[in-house]
Amino acid sequence: MTTVYVALGSNLGDRLGYLQAALAALPAWGLEPVAVSSVYESDALGPPQPDYLNAVASVTTSLPPRGVLDALKAIEAEIGRRHTQRWGPREIDLDLLLYGDEMLEEEGLTVPHPEMTKRSFVLLPLLEIAPDLDLPSGEPAAAFLERDPPGIRNVGPLKPT
Repeated sequence: MTTVYVALGSNLGDRLGYLQAALAALPAWGLEPVAVSSVYESDALGPPQPDYLNAVASVTTSLPPRGVLDALKAIEAEIGRRHTQRWGPREIDLDLLLYGDEMLEEEGLTVPHPEMTKRSFVLLPLLEIAPDLDLPSGEPAAAFLERDPPGIRNVGPLKPT
């Protein structure tokens, strides 16, 4: 079994409900949650749009990296994500952040997630559940988190529906 970290985000409709539904769907796709961060609200990146709710889950799986990515995309589709514009608003967004200690770069799949260390709204919940996490490069994930990042608020626990 491999430990995988998954980012969950939503900024349309029932944001918390979408996060809960995604978390509840993970086991049916071979992704067994081990730890789940609190929910954080953050200012949106990209074009003007509503604020996001974000969380990170640690899961164990026997799926290969591409299988994890396929499962995450299937869960997004099940929940009703509609792809409109890059960096645009979304009902649910599930990103594969880390797959064990692997570093991969394939068509449509890069692990660790290439933007992860630039996004405090991902690092804050990730470090909540894995405070001593080292990236596959050997660097501590905490080294990339800015102190008291602006525009990010802890809004409480995430429980599956």
